[in-house]
Amino acid sequence: MNRKCILIVDDCAINVEILQELLRDEYVLEIANTGEECLEKVRSAKPDLVLLDIMMPGIDGYETCRRIKESPIGTFTQVILISGKASASERLEGYRAGADDFVVKPFDHDELLAKVRVQFRLRDTLAELWTANAKIQAFNSELREMVRQRTDEVIATRDVAVFALAKLADSRDPETGQHLERIRKYCWILADELSHEGPYTDEIDQQFKDDIWRSSPLHDVGKVGIPDAILLKPGKLTAEEYEVMKRHAAIGAEALEEASHHSACGSFLTMAVAIARHHHEWFDGQGYPDGLAGQNIPLPARIVAVADVFDALTSPRVYKPAYLPSVAMSIMEKGAGSHFDPTVIAAFQSRREDFLRVLEMMQSGESALDELSLSTASIR
Repeated sequence: MNRKCILIVDDCAINVEILQELLRDEYVLEIANTGEECLEKVRSAKPDLVLLDIMMPGIDGYETCRRIKESPIGTFTQVILISGKASASERLEGYRAGADDFVVKPFDHDELLAKVRVQFRLRDTLAELWTANAKIQAFNSELREMVRQRTDEVIATRDVAVFALAKLADSRDPETGQHLERIRKYCWILADELSHEGPYTDEIDQQFKDDIWRSSPLHDVGKVGIPDAILLKPGKLTAEEYEVMKRHAAIGAEALEEASHHSACGSFLTMAVAIARHHHEWFDGQGYPDGLAGQNIPLPARIVAVADVFDALTSPRVYKPAYLPSVAMSIMEKGAGSHFDPTVIAAFQSRREDFLRVLEMMQSGESALDELSLSTASIR
């Protein structure tokens, strides 16, 4: 077992000899005669305990003690001040300087040894506390990492389940291809652009973008409640059929709202409800199911409206062919202020290259027709 080190600091040779005689059998000893020499020895020898005389040439014991305690190893270095005076003011001055104990000369040898051993017990206890604290911090760090991993796994599992639900509803229309993947990418692009510039920067933060990424694929989940004869009809819907088709917005919103009451997903499902119900609203109030207009339409629904219509225009459906991206973009731009929020269309125009990149990567091989006859009003 390594012996502990004591630094004796005194300019009186007799005092140093007395302390050496008392301590040499149990401890490793270092000697310093001034405060300046003491500070050097503290840095080099790193003693466990300093026996420090107060009255010395140069900096006195009070200032030396203060500097020891303020040093990087001060927390682990015990200091006992030694003085020929024992007034209360001197003791208080020593404790204010950071001293751990105070001994008055001439001191009782057994009392000094007892005080030294007490300080070493305190130091050992302090070291054990630091070690325990370090272990606790390491454990807490590991625990936080475990929680983070488990949380990521739960979120990933939830996202897979939600997307699978959306995909199940989408699978009833075999011609939609990678519709849901494109929708979420288009929505994220628009949200990202709107977060940087325009009147909605205060509304769109990272949580908003994460939520719209997760919730936008659920926009048409209500189509599970629409009969195949209407959903997959290759021609134009009758007025009665169109009214049935329009019910998918309310069906989806009601289902998601019910799910949100039994879930801790918070903002994600709340946004999904708003999107499902209102992504067919028009900016001029001519949409469905509630005829909302302008800013009364939830912002996520206004974003999804642009992404959904662009994807519908550029994708083949049972009731129409695909249109060239340039044609689709022209139709979209003409719908600003009537069908679409002009600010969202401006974001769409700013990020058109990103839209085209997504379309090219995910829709390669699909045909497109250069026709202008299709109006966005025919998008179901």
